[in-house]
Amino acid sequence: MKKASVLIILFIACLRIHAQDKEGMEYFPLWTVRLLEGPFKHAEELDKKYLLELNPDRLLAPFLREAGLPQKAESYGNWENTGLDGHIGGHYLSALALMYASTGDVAIRERLSYMVHELNRCQQANGDGYLGGVPGGKVMWKELAAGKIKAGSFDLNGKWVPLYNIHKTYAGLRDAYLHAGDKTAKDMLIKMADWAVVLVSQLSEEQIQEILKSEHGGLNEIFADVYAITGNEKYLKLAHQFSHQQILAPLLENKDQLTGLHANTQIPKVLGFKRIADLENNEAWANAAQFFWETVVKNRSVSIGGNSVGEHFNPVDDFSKMLNSVEGPETCNSYNMLKLSKMLYQSSHDEKYIAFYERVLYNHILSTQNPNTGGFVYFTPMRPGHYRVYSQPQTSFWCCVGSGLENHAKYGEMIYAHQGNNLYVNLFIPSALQWDEKGVSIKQETSFPDESKTTLTVSPNKEAKFTIFLRYPQWVNRGDFNVTINGTPYPIKQTPGSYVALERTWRKGDKIIVEMPMQLSAEQLLGNSPNYTFLYGPIALAAKTDTADQLGLFADDSRGGHIAKGKQIPLQEMPLLVSNPDSMLSLLRPIDGKPLTFHLKGLAPKKFANGMELTPFFRVAESRYILYWPQATTDKAKTLFLRMEEEERKMQAMERITLDKVICGEQQPESDHTFQSEDSWTGYDNGLHWRQTKSWFSYQFINKSRQAKYLYVQSLKSSNDGHYDVMINGKRMEVSAESAKQVGELAIHCYPLPRDLSTTVALEIKFVAVKGSVTSKITQVRLTDRLLITDKDG
Repeated sequence: MKKASVLIILFIACLRIHAQDKEGMEYFPLWTVRLLEGPFKHAEELDKKYLLELNPDRLLAPFLREAGLPQKAESYGNWENTGLDGHIGGHYLSALALMYASTGDVAIRERLSYMVHELNRCQQANGDGYLGGVPGGKVMWKELAAGKIKAGSFDLNGKWVPLYNIHKTYAGLRDAYLHAGDKTAKDMLIKMADWAVVLVSQLSEEQIQEILKSEHGGLNEIFADVYAITGNEKYLKLAHQFSHQQILAPLLENKDQLTGLHANTQIPKVLGFKRIADLENNEAWANAAQFFWETVVKNRSVSIGGNSVGEHFNPVDDFSKMLNSVEGPETCNSYNMLKLSKMLYQSSHDEKYIAFYERVLYNHILSTQNPNTGGFVYFTPMRPGHYRVYSQPQTSFWCCVGSGLENHAKYGEMIYAHQGNNLYVNLFIPSALQWDEKGVSIKQETSFPDESKTTLTVSPNKEAKFTIFLRYPQWVNRGDFNVTINGTPYPIKQTPGSYVALERTWRKGDKIIVEMPMQLSAEQLLGNSPNYTFLYGPIALAAKTDTADQLGLFADDSRGGHIAKGKQIPLQEMPLLVSNPDSMLSLLRPIDGKPLTFHLKGLAPKKFANGMELTPFFRVAESRYILYWPQATTDKAKTLFLRMEEEERKMQAMERITLDKVICGEQQPESDHTFQSEDSWTGYDNGLHWRQTKSWFSYQFINKSRQAKYLYVQSLKSSNDGHYDVMINGKRMEVSAESAKQVGELAIHCYPLPRDLSTTVALEIKFVAVKGSVTSKITQVRLTDRLLITDKDG
């Protein structure tokens, strides 16, 4: 551990040398903080178990294959053998490094060393610094280097987000060096960065920006970090080259143009903007990153701190899809928003970043790990009465498994911070800190949030004068934050959202007791929606409904296994909160003997007359739940129920007859349907994603029941609607004229399937533009077992 500690100190010193901004807050290395018993320690232990259950040789298989070396085991399935091969291997490196730093576990260290050793063999075999598991990647990289570029939002020269994929490898090598002191990983990282320098050396800035249309993770951040490690300006230049100007430009002008964009494609780019800004004291780029954080947190996030619907940023003035969809906030988004919050706090010292970090940590991140199995969650539906799906170690290899492996291995990163002679206590998590630089140890004992207090024991090796800054959270009422030192009350002049400074000469065993009473609050969903969620302090409260029909609760290895596909309970069958907004809190009463548990009354219809029990959302697992409650006064409740019933009837009618579907222009649905194309592009209009082409694009549909009767195609109406053919397994389809329908801005057509195709399982749906024309802006494609457009179905 001492060797690792020295290397980490050297690394941090390196970062300081090349960062030219003012001295910011410093974080303690993970190896100086150990979690004590509590929910976060439990999550850490489960994560360690999950890490060790994974077979490293199966994760390494794509890298060995692409390097031309014999594989020691078959590659994992799911996303790991369908185009995104190797991405979990990169996350795995990061998670092992973080877990080793957080626990010092020998088995984790051995696993990390083995991974680095084997990956080093692959890099050496490749011979040019490249390291990756992208299928057929070497040919594709040569094409890009020569200027042959075909970039889509989630494909690049026919490959599934290859830059995003190798970003995970870069990050894994960086983290193996940063958190575990692995010098081999450092050397590999620099070699791989040199490979990237060569990759784009013959390309113009315009060509590089074209490449960046494809999701590429936070490569600009990585290259900025390599600059910080080496001091070589060529890597800072590379970081700039890999900064996506289409996203940066509006942020520089404080313009929010995020609606409809794939959320987690953008957040890592902003991490890079901020990292570069800090290294070169670029105030404009720093402000752009801060503006992005502000608009996502204040205008696009829900009560658990997460954001996005179906992986995309929804309109800021309409959150109805957030409550209707089963694809709520994505875990990867919050993983990256926490990284951005950490960066912004470090340079600003503003408590608001810690407040958001705490909100996300308890309510989203902690809740996305199954407390029994350790499995991870992709989507967290806000839809009342729905549920989440949990990964399994041998079947599930989504992006949120990769970020999930990391999330629960680094809980110690923000509990404490320091600046000069000042120690900051940011989070109330049971833990022990060893501040070697000052010869001080801190032990924090707390059962927060079950009890709204914490105790800190300060133990310097010898008497020492320094200041401890205690966070005074925004969720504590003014005047309610109380502190005693060795039993003596300490005068508090500060207000919520700040820090209380305890300056004194500290002696071994000095004890600080902090009392921070929490209060209930009701928070309205954004977009002026009549839906509310309840919180106690920073803790989001939810009600369990039932455990029925949780289809796929534990994910299989299917491409869409991360989505909770079980029955959607009609929203009109969910409880309605009958109350004025300003009196809702009076409907809640604490339940004796049950910490953080409340009884909620005032619910309609009659079957909910006895009320429901609210508990912390992070303790709700393997169950359907309610986080957001529709609200109406008594005289408006019936009207709201009728409106909900009508909207739900139309949606459910469509879902009942659907056998398979694709939302065009959205990354994951298209990837899950083996999207292919030539000269196609995507866009977002009127709240809908679409795809258009002047050549062709196709999807692979599954007619599992062999009962398909119609192909439903929805497109946006426009003045230049294109001419195109719809092909199924090579056969041209004829539209059913009587089924064509105009619904507002939408054009809807249904194509009857011939009998032989109706019973075929695998169907290639292909849209081909007539020569000299383009297709319409196609928004949605569905395979149905009956005609969709009828008077009955709407």
